[in-house]
Amino acid sequence: MNLIKANTEHISIVIDLTKKIWPVAYGEILSKAQLDYMIDKFYNETALRELIQKGHVFYLAQDDKDNYVGFVSYEINCEPNKTKIHKIYVLPETQGTGLGRQFFELVKDKAIENNQNAIFLNVNKYNNAIHFYMKLGFTKVKDEVIDIGNGYVMDDYVMEIDMVQ
Repeated sequence: MNLIKANTEHISIVIDLTKKIWPVAYGEILSKAQLDYMIDKFYNETALRELIQKGHVFYLAQDDKDNYVGFVSYEINCEPNKTKIHKIYVLPETQGTGLGRQFFELVKDKAIENNQNAIFLNVNKYNNAIHFYMKLGFTKVKDEVIDIGNGYVMDDYVMEIDMVQ
């Protein structure tokens, strides 16, 4: 897979991928109403543009036919000396190909370059991706319930991997 650093011109690709990935990733966890609400709130042009301006770095993955198949976003020093993976999503048909690991390795390399002590992320408590993160070496460090408005919450684990050897 070819990883391409995204910019504001790629926002429509991120939105399109989200609309394909989220119903599969969260369809059994969240109601359709909450799914639609979250996509509309967090994956609109303005919201994504603001994230990029605030320092979130996005990479897109392209397959050998130049199709976009996933994306990752991360933020160096989201907390002091810690990088946060904000988003890591791949199309369902791309799962199991190593792309998720490739995204993680990219973020890990960037974290090391920036002398980060850890990488962390939030994951829904019922998301099967927890097993993937545990295989990468992440551990659950706390539970977090985040009010996202409209009567909805994100019920997550915060998972972290130590970068200090």
